[in-house]
Amino acid sequence: MLNIKRIYDEPSDEDGIRILVDRLWPRGISKEKAKIDFWFKDIAPSNELRRSFHEAAIEFKEFKTKYLEELSEYDRTHNSSAEPNSDNSIAEILRLLKTGKKNLTLLYGLKNEINNNAAVLKEFILKRH
Repeated sequence: MLNIKRIYDEPSDEDGIRILVDRLWPRGISKEKAKIDFWFKDIAPSNELRRSFHEAAIEFKEFKTKYLEELSEYDRTHNSSAEPNSDNSIAEILRLLKTGKKNLTLLYGLKNEINNNAAVLKEFILKRH
């Protein structure tokens, strides 16, 4: 199962494998408290897109469209069908999902629990799964 959760929420056993999907480390949280297994900043929104959304220069709908374009481009250039040990974070998430041994939780820092990059990434991954 693929879940999303704020990095500031308490870790739990139900989280399974915890993957931070933000480009920047979240403020005020230690690496020990975060208890992440992976940090896939390469599939986080670009700095330009992240700034535009955080500064309210664009609405979530536009952010989502542009972020899905970035993810598609990443997917094309990194070939998601690559070997599991490649440098492809999307392929790694898909591989972990296929094992089905543990839940996967995508972690994000935004306060908005609905309109965030992890929700968009989850949608993208589930379409590929």
